[in-house]
Amino acid sequence: MVESLKDRACIVGIGETEYSKSSGRSEMRLALEAILAACEDAGIKPKEIDGIVRFSVDSNQPDELARNLGLDNVRFFPEVFFGGGAGCGIVEMAALAAAMGKANYVVCFRALNERSGFRYGQMGGVMPMMGHFQYSIPFGLIAPGAMVAVMARRHMHEFGTKTTDLGEVAVAFRKHANMNPKAMMYGRPMTLEDHGKARMISDPLRLFDFCQETDGAAAMIIASAERAKDLKQKPAYIMAAEQGMGSWMEMMTSYQREHIWDLEEYTRLAPHLWKEAGIGPKDIDCVQFYDAFTPLVIMQLESFGFCKFGEGGPFVRDGALQIGGRLPTNTSGGCLSEAYIHGLNQIVEGVRQVRGTSLVQVPDCKHVLVTAGSGIPTGALILGGR
Repeated sequence: MVESLKDRACIVGIGETEYSKSSGRSEMRLALEAILAACEDAGIKPKEIDGIVRFSVDSNQPDELARNLGLDNVRFFPEVFFGGGAGCGIVEMAALAAAMGKANYVVCFRALNERSGFRYGQMGGVMPMMGHFQYSIPFGLIAPGAMVAVMARRHMHEFGTKTTDLGEVAVAFRKHANMNPKAMMYGRPMTLEDHGKARMISDPLRLFDFCQETDGAAAMIIASAERAKDLKQKPAYIMAAEQGMGSWMEMMTSYQREHIWDLEEYTRLAPHLWKEAGIGPKDIDCVQFYDAFTPLVIMQLESFGFCKFGEGGPFVRDGALQIGGRLPTNTSGGCLSEAYIHGLNQIVEGVRQVRGTSLVQVPDCKHVLVTAGSGIPTGALILGGR
């Protein structure tokens, strides 16, 4: 019986497509390309895959993937719901299967044509006029950015957080993207002044406070720690994996909470995550935060204990999140400046950091925190290297 997941499973292979505004191919083709790249990276044959874990919102069904990959012995194929919140959850499910011997090699993936096809930020997109959304959409909260803007404004009101603090987040991640040729914002530097002059989208959020809209795919292979010893790459050990919901949980509009500036889904899972990993915030060398919008980074710093509540704004000032700063964050550019693959590309970057192969490498990186979607039921991982 597996009493703790710590170090019982590893990410042993990673793969990505290019990231673009128009892939020119189907989401199935993108998924297959990323999965095959992950298999090659791990040094296994595609036919060795016997587990598939998917985002519930992904368009690619496990049976169709298995048929196109030529798999004939898939024996584990669950899914995790809640969009971007599923990113770390699918890895947790795969790790549990590998650790318990339910599957040998489990693939996790996300593929989407979110720029050339279905666009999440448009009216009538992911926010249907039903359930709790029927009480907010008629009043102008028609997309995730507007919904997060309400929380951001409250954080500013309570703690004096500044729009320039949001800019510090955006500038740090853009700096990293400009060191990463794969990033959509590669070759497009940005200053705090550029951020402040950008057009307002949902007050207080401006253009550069929003993530990219991206076509592309990312995938990874998870295996037991024992199997990882004989594979091609240095494994990224899954030290801890947790999921969480907060009180009065509504997807994106949890405004009935006592404090809407507290991302409770993280605040509540964080103690369990640190306990399972056996480390704390001071031991983290690098962070890959889910950064669909800049204020969510400031709030996550508080939820995971890198600073006290209300101190996230001051924490990010003076380049603290940049490479060479006190907490290098989103070193590939994140959702804001690399790509928006529902956060799976940030798990891939976390693996590169513990391998020591990132293009924006944190020296001697041993522990990486990765988070999934904000404002929804979510999850987080701690990856470790040896």
